[in-house]
Amino acid sequence: MLSLSLAAVTALSMSVTAFADEPYNSYNYDNWDDAIPSQSAYRVEKTVTGAEMKLEKLRDPDSGVYVSEKEPLTLSDARDLSIDKERKEMWVADTKNNRILRLDLETLEVTGCYNGVNNSSKDGFAGPQGVFVTTSPTLGEQVVYIADTDNSRVIKARVTSSTALTCVTEYTKPEEALYTAQTFNPKKVCVDVAENVYTVVNSVNSGSVQFSRDGSFTGFYGANRVQVTAAVIAQRLWRAIASDEQLEGMSRNVPIEYANFDIDNDGFIYTVTEVDTDTDAVKKLNPAGYNIWNNEKGNEYKFGDLTGGQYDPLTKKQHVTRLTDLDISDSGLINVMDYETGRVFQYDKECNLVCIFGSKTSTSDQRGTIANPNAVESYENRVYILDGSKNDITVFIETQFGKYVHSAFALYDEGRYTDAKADWEQVVKRDGSYTHAYVGLGKAALNEEQYTKALDYFKTAYDQEDYDKAYKYARDAFLKDHFTAIIIVIVILIVLLIVKKVLNKKGIKIFNFKKKKQRAVSSGHPAGISAQNYRKDNGEEGK
Repeated sequence: MLSLSLAAVTALSMSVTAFADEPYNSYNYDNWDDAIPSQSAYRVEKTVTGAEMKLEKLRDPDSGVYVSEKEPLTLSDARDLSIDKERKEMWVADTKNNRILRLDLETLEVTGCYNGVNNSSKDGFAGPQGVFVTTSPTLGEQVVYIADTDNSRVIKARVTSSTALTCVTEYTKPEEALYTAQTFNPKKVCVDVAENVYTVVNSVNSGSVQFSRDGSFTGFYGANRVQVTAAVIAQRLWRAIASDEQLEGMSRNVPIEYANFDIDNDGFIYTVTEVDTDTDAVKKLNPAGYNIWNNEKGNEYKFGDLTGGQYDPLTKKQHVTRLTDLDISDSGLINVMDYETGRVFQYDKECNLVCIFGSKTSTSDQRGTIANPNAVESYENRVYILDGSKNDITVFIETQFGKYVHSAFALYDEGRYTDAKADWEQVVKRDGSYTHAYVGLGKAALNEEQYTKALDYFKTAYDQEDYDKAYKYARDAFLKDHFTAIIIVIVILIVLLIVKKVLNKKGIKIFNFKKKKQRAVSSGHPAGISAQNYRKDNGEEGK
């Protein structure tokens, strides 16, 4: 145990040294939810502005993507990203420029620009805030869904050329009585494999507005719960006894609308709520719209800074956590963007914190920092953050430490604990304070029936639940390994008791020291002193 502690201290000192060499601070949390220095799982690869995207092509008649001589050459408050992983393209909702851009994913150079859509009620876009690109199972071709916010519609369109889209379906304000909002201003959109369309709409807190493939309104999906506070409980009690006039004057407690969502490869939709809340901050919804993370123990998962969204462990300042967007990678990693700090909090499939990276700054020329993070997307070993203030895209690439961490978590989440052992060992070499590595090593030791090692690893990780499990296995293994010896000892004791009982019946007394002492005392003499010596010592001899 001493050697393990020394190794952990040495590794921790190494991790702090490496942390100091990183261009941007990186940290993680220990078992007491305290922020501690950590190795960086991602580093800034590049920052891409309009110039790097070569938006000047949009003014060049010979470029193939020519739009006009007055086409803007920078982004303007761009709000959303979507990646077509099959075609290796990135689509950008360039909101204030009223256009959608298509970029080559490898170079991030422009390959298409769309200011509107043909065959629709309105040709031009007006403040589009959401974009989602996929391959249509029914059409068998690429389609793009656009939340055309100020035009109060969602557009499903074919890609006709590098500058033209053709409308397939237009989703507008539902006329059904169930839809009670006065407006329809969609800001985000996503689509499942059945081509059902889900859109987050401003001022609608009943969940996302859902449409079928043909454009008909089918209801609301995945509404947040009302956060239970003392004020909410008091109002519920008061409503039970209040008069009709008093009820009319009361404010209503309603769910908070969520800010964004994404869909994973299995069809589960994840939502994120931007307002500071502990209830339904991030949800994983099943097809019925229920949060599958709400088990019998309640929603115990925490997202963002663990200090309750009030204290920044790096800047030492107060802040309010605003989880503004999230992305689900192909491997199931959950990237959650905090608007206030410009950081991405990355989790595995089981909501274990993997790493934290990124930084926010008001200095516009500091490379790799985020001023106004509006969207996050990932592809393979890269994470992309769209900055609506600096009007650029920052690309983060996985470090060697990140590769080991991600490989270990991928195997760990599949239950392949022994296969993950080598990666966890590499993680510990680089960051001796990485708590989950010890959990992973402990489970690998359990698989290998090395229970003493497992106990040490779980103790280092302060993992009480797994420690108890390892202790039970260690106890069972001890009983199994020493079963014969234990039985022999028990049999010997039983035989000795039987022999004693038989000898006692024959008048042969053994193991009877206590009774002898009692007889000596009862005769009036201290134990071990003859009657004659007793009388002599007490002046009674001859009496």
